[in-house]
Amino acid sequence: MFEGQPKGLYALALANTGERFGYYTMIAVFALFLRANFGLDAGWAGEIYGDFLMLVYFLPILGGILADKFGFGKMVTIGIIIMFLGYLLLSIPLGGKAVGLVAMLIALVLVSFGTGLFKGNLQVMVGNLYDDPKYADKRDAGFSIFYMAINIGALFAPTAAIMISEYAKNKLGYTAPGEAYHFAFAVACASLILSIAIYYAFRGTFRHTEGGKKTDAKAANVVAEPELTKEETKQRIVALCLVFAVVIFFWMAFHQNGLSLTYFADEFTEKTASGANTMPFDVINLVMIIFIVYAGFSFFQSKTQKAKLISALVVLAALGVLIYKYYQATGTIDISAPIFQQFNPFYVVALTPVSMALFSSLASKGKEPSAPRKIAYGMLVAAAAFLVMMFASQGLNTPNEQAALAASGEMGTLVSPYWLISTYLILTFGELLLSPMGISFVSKVAPPKYKGLMMGGWFGATAIGNKLVSVGGYLWGDLPLWVVWGVFIVLCLLSALFMFAMMKRLEKVA
Repeated sequence: MFEGQPKGLYALALANTGERFGYYTMIAVFALFLRANFGLDAGWAGEIYGDFLMLVYFLPILGGILADKFGFGKMVTIGIIIMFLGYLLLSIPLGGKAVGLVAMLIALVLVSFGTGLFKGNLQVMVGNLYDDPKYADKRDAGFSIFYMAINIGALFAPTAAIMISEYAKNKLGYTAPGEAYHFAFAVACASLILSIAIYYAFRGTFRHTEGGKKTDAKAANVVAEPELTKEETKQRIVALCLVFAVVIFFWMAFHQNGLSLTYFADEFTEKTASGANTMPFDVINLVMIIFIVYAGFSFFQSKTQKAKLISALVVLAALGVLIYKYYQATGTIDISAPIFQQFNPFYVVALTPVSMALFSSLASKGKEPSAPRKIAYGMLVAAAAFLVMMFASQGLNTPNEQAALAASGEMGTLVSPYWLISTYLILTFGELLLSPMGISFVSKVAPPKYKGLMMGGWFGATAIGNKLVSVGGYLWGDLPLWVVWGVFIVLCLLSALFMFAMMKRLEKVA
């Protein structure tokens, strides 16, 4: 799985892991922070949350334009510095009045702009690694590995956010609404320091991908792509725009994980777990499962007995930890809503080798679906995830009815956390079909002169989807929950049908 990849892939992936850890630590508590610190209702909190996500993914368009002119590496470095300043400002507790609100909005703009310079351009650099002919057939696998690394950072983020917030409350005495969350934001500052350190420590492995006047393509052993005709350029750009139009609705649905699905976790999901049911909420247990998956693949793929022995020992050690933790799981724990956001990155990391093995097997038989077809399948899978939520919500109150009960001291009907855990599993299947394949498709199909802009276009489409995430906040009120989830089901199904209708045009340039 990892064999034959360029060394620069791992350096860029680790640099991105650090940045993503900080970002997802913030995102894990951000919607709850807005309501606790500023007293916002679900709709307004969703509006700010959606606007922030929109900027985070829209500004890579500007970042791509600047990188096409000044170089990708330079924009990545500047982006990290700007992000650091934004997280630093966000980590200062300035209260829930006008000063705190203005400071938060300025911080969000800085984080968004910095991310716009960093995120898309780093991924263009990953794509540039595969312009070398000896790595060309490794592109999809490389982006799957890169995407997995992103989610390693995201896996630990919810636990880190909860632990640092609880520490601030219990040990440092921060009891005012929202104040403890600032400590979670401070974690992002530290993660960016780690990210830039990794970037410069291993820069030699990917310097040739940074672009700019100093880049020597010949020294990088990269064969220049043939000049495209105007018609070929137009065909590629149109195909990419069609894909961008579809993924808008995937991200609108997927990023409900930080909004309506987090609201559901907070208001409609059981607040405690006991015995063996506590196992999924301990990130150590999830890491052990990841070790088992990867060591298991290594066992069967290793060519030497020594490597097989090491893999077997890792599996046994991880199983030993899980068995020990199982017998220690005798008490009761509180379930905090942000913790559910650890399941999506866990599934991504654990399932990436499975998906890579599946598609590798299909490719060897000449049956691997094209990237556009995988994206269409991903939309269908996303619809199935919200169908699970529709079943989970049968017989439940509306959010406003539930809030009224809570205000009167009653609990209301709560459901098993496994509904959400299952939903995140299915959403992750859709994500693995759509996101890394989509990024790979863009890096492959984008005309050479517009690589930065087209990667920015991918994030621009994501931005529009993220803006539409706020719809989940406005639906969260008097409507029955099955209607809320039904909206996302319909949008995902319509997007999939559109994708299939355009398939011939898309596969022509794939």
